[in-house]
Amino acid sequence: MNNLTLRQLRYFEALARHGHFGRAADACAISQPALSVQIKDLEESLGTPLFERGPRQVTLTAFGKDCALRVREILQGVDELGEMARAAQKGLMGRLRIGVIPTIAPYLLPGLIGRLSQQFPNLELDVRETVTPKLLEMLGDGQLDTAIVALPVLEPAFEERPLFDESLMLVRPQSQQAHPVPTAAQLGEMRLLMLEEGHCFRDQALSFCNLQGVRRSGLEGSSLSTLVQMVGAGIGVTLIPEMAAAVETRSAPVCVNRFAAPEPTRTVGMIWRKSNPLAGQLHEIAQVVQDVACGLPKADQA
Repeated sequence: MNNLTLRQLRYFEALARHGHFGRAADACAISQPALSVQIKDLEESLGTPLFERGPRQVTLTAFGKDCALRVREILQGVDELGEMARAAQKGLMGRLRIGVIPTIAPYLLPGLIGRLSQQFPNLELDVRETVTPKLLEMLGDGQLDTAIVALPVLEPAFEERPLFDESLMLVRPQSQQAHPVPTAAQLGEMRLLMLEEGHCFRDQALSFCNLQGVRRSGLEGSSLSTLVQMVGAGIGVTLIPEMAAAVETRSAPVCVNRFAAPEPTRTVGMIWRKSNPLAGQLHEIAQVVQDVACGLPKADQA
């Protein structure tokens, strides 16, 4: 058997993850023919096919599935060697891969990136915005160093660092500003606009309102901005996190209200693999995130 290369293993992992030569090539920043050659060389070195080629996608063979598990462990181990070297250096430097959920990213990242760049000039930030399940998958596979999410995630392999709590705010059409703020039970009788499946904020809102039997509007949004604009059009009401209120409601004819105590809240925090050698540095990053979040504008009280 010829010597396998780390590059081949990374290409194999990308193709196994994407199931498509074009998407895997894009993820690896190489051409599709070059990726095909490397995969073919890897299969010849191993003496057996790793993939079944189809007209639109590729699937792992039985041996390929076994290989994929082992290759992910190998690549994670290699990445952790690099992280160990970075952890041994003084000061934060090199690439830091951060994931952020969509109901946090637009409001926290502008200030956070500026603060991190100022405080750690040798740090190269690589940010990915996506929903919590995808972030957990990427973190577990070693594609991310850390993620900013709503806690808890209850994954035994991950360290959780709570950073701050924030209120969930009610957004209603401007015409309802003088109306009493509904209770959670009353909210269940209203047309509540929700984020689409996959967003953890959707689950938090449903949990607060206890809405298993809620009358659905038939409309869901992929972003908080979409939901607020629909509220402004008089379609219904929605919930948004407090950090989003100042940004999302400034251009819509809506009013923002706090609920009566005890207010619904969510806990925002950072997570990372417990095996990550950068844990010490990540606590430093977490402190910066906490400081930036404390400086975000608060929602106006009705």
